[in-house]
Amino acid sequence: MSGYYKHHVFFCCNQREGGRTCCNDKGATALRDYCKSRVRELGLAGPGKVRINMSGCLDRCEEGPTVVVYPEGVWYRYADQRDIDEIVDRHLVNGEVVQRLRI
Repeated sequence: MSGYYKHHVFFCCNQREGGRTCCNDKGATALRDYCKSRVRELGLAGPGKVRINMSGCLDRCEEGPTVVVYPEGVWYRYADQRDIDEIVDRHLVNGEVVQRLRI
C-alpha cells in the first residue's frame, strides 16, 4: 500500500453565500455523516483502510453534491443514502467504480 489509507474520501460540504448553488444545500453534511457512520459500522475505518473527510469547496457544486475518492481520483455525484451505500459497497469494499454516479 502506497498511502496511509486505502481510500481517502472527500465530501464537499461547502456553504456558499448569496443563494449560489452549493453541495451543502443539497444535504452534503448529513450524507457525509451517514457515510462515515456506515464505513465505521462495516469495520472499514482507520489506518490502512478508509478515511471519510469533509472538505471545503471542490469547485463542482453545480454537478453535486460531489465526493471524490482517492487515490483513484474518482468523482461522484450523489442524491441520497442509496447512492452513498452503492459507493461504499461497490467502490470502497469491492474496488469497482460506480459508473452511473461518476462525474
